[in-house]
Amino acid sequence: MSDPKRQTKRATRAERRAAEEAAKRAQEAQAAKERKQQTIIGCIVVAIIVVLVAVGGFAVYKAMSSSSTQSSTTVDEAYSALQKVKTKPANASDDAGFLISSKGYGTKAEGAPTVAIYMEPLCPGCASVNQNLDPTLKKMMNAGQITLDLHFLNFQNNKSSDDYSNRAFNGAIYIAEHDDDPDHLLDYLANIYDADFQPGELSNYVSVSNDKLKEQAVKAGVSEDVASAAFSGENEYVDWLTASNNYTVLRPELFSSSGGFSSPTLTINGEYWSLQNITLAKTTMVKGFLDAIGLDENQVGVQGKLPSIGASKKPIDITAN
Repeated sequence: MSDPKRQTKRATRAERRAAEEAAKRAQEAQAAKERKQQTIIGCIVVAIIVVLVAVGGFAVYKAMSSSSTQSSTTVDEAYSALQKVKTKPANASDDAGFLISSKGYGTKAEGAPTVAIYMEPLCPGCASVNQNLDPTLKKMMNAGQITLDLHFLNFQNNKSSDDYSNRAFNGAIYIAEHDDDPDHLLDYLANIYDADFQPGELSNYVSVSNDKLKEQAVKAGVSEDVASAAFSGENEYVDWLTASNNYTVLRPELFSSSGGFSSPTLTINGEYWSLQNITLAKTTMVKGFLDAIGLDENQVGVQGKLPSIGASKKPIDITAN
């Protein structure tokens, strides 16, 4: 006869092993469930980010980990590299901007605010700013009410199949260098940001030829000779454009509240001016901008009537009321 105590021990060991195996299976099932949940959450977060960027139209610069040279470069090193570029546009400032006013290139309007715009040609948000705000800015510039400081970027060039950003803004730089009328440059920018012209990005990109870009320059008033040279394919300013881009995106004073650079970026008298202010103030882009510099809408284009912040004061907080 078998020993009852021994049978009881065997039963106990078997039950313990069964319980341990059941617990292990339960832990594995829970771990699998958590991994699935994390994957779903990750996908949702990415989707939300994509939607926000798409709706806002902002082009967000991010130094990719695969680009170790750029991601490890300091802003001082990037500035030094910019100064060392062999072929540089003579009309550009040391920080890679093109100052334009009623007095032409390189001269500020006396007593007037300086409005800097940092733009990328494939950026939908840049197109929105151009379409909504630039007609007002152009009137003010020609009336001596503001100085514009234009900065050209190319960090979305790889979102085209044919170096669109490089070609579009190499041409803009060439126009700034070889056409004395700033209105022609502004009109060229308006033409390439037009909703019927600006191409999409990545899979939505449709190739744009140099001839099509040349057409936009000629429509803007640029001479045939200058336009032909601007879009000849030589792209003599691309090295400088890239170096200026690499410097600009590292400037901390241009970072948004998220801690990075995005286009479009605007500054007023050197102070970062967030386009989110417009939404927070529940106003339009034009009225929000005019309120920020202290000018009534009926005063736009009136010579001798300067914005209240002048050439040195910070923009007015339009979200305070």
